[in-house]
Amino acid sequence: MADSDIKSGPAIRALTPASDGGPTVNGAIGLIALATDQVCELDVGSIIQGRRPLYISRIAFPPEVTVETLGAMREDMTRAASLLLPGGRLDVIAYGCTTGTMVIGEDAVFARLRAARPDARCTTPTTAALAAFAALGMRRIAVLTPYPDAVNRRVYDYLASRGLEIVAFGSFNCATDPQIAAVAPDSIAAAAHALDGHGIDGLFISCTALRAASVVERLEAELGKPVVASNQAMAWHALRLCGDTAPVAGFGRLLRR
Repeated sequence: MADSDIKSGPAIRALTPASDGGPTVNGAIGLIALATDQVCELDVGSIIQGRRPLYISRIAFPPEVTVETLGAMREDMTRAASLLLPGGRLDVIAYGCTTGTMVIGEDAVFARLRAARPDARCTTPTTAALAAFAALGMRRIAVLTPYPDAVNRRVYDYLASRGLEIVAFGSFNCATDPQIAAVAPDSIAAAAHALDGHGIDGLFISCTALRAASVVERLEAELGKPVVASNQAMAWHALRLCGDTAPVAGFGRLLRR
């Protein structure tokens, strides 16, 4: 179409749309997932499932999971937060990386998120897991991760520094996020059973890229103990920060409380 056709056409009329109020954003949650994470967004969405609006952003991350790549995310965190519903209200921002939080530090993560969204409350899988342990009375725990050795050491040291006694620790020793996502839920369940013992208060399954949320309910029935997983805990804590304390079925006793 030529410019002359546009100029000679009918005038464009300004129309006033009818409004039914639009979607509610009360208690809106923003989630920053890693670029390579295939699981976090699906897990959190399945738990929240319409209870609150959920908006997603991604943060740059290579496939390799190392202390160095986890720490490097601090440089992109504010930008990723700024992409969450620009101009709209967010009540909570969740940064979806357990070990990234441990390497960078909770306070540093929150400061970078609030640089973009100063009014939002913040959580991470680490923050949420610690709150979940307190809520469930878990002090002596078994820990299951998918990480390589150097990252596992950070996890152990971080949890121990928070007063937790780690009675058993197991890992799949995966080097990349795609390898972590490929771990079958049945393998997660079998590893959890191998770490169980009479001396533990419960089990922590770490990593947002691990398909653990789907086996929490089953494991609790089989082990008779609470199980906390990164995505499950983060979704629970984000809802609580929004003031939503209604129980959610199918994801363990933490969300049924």
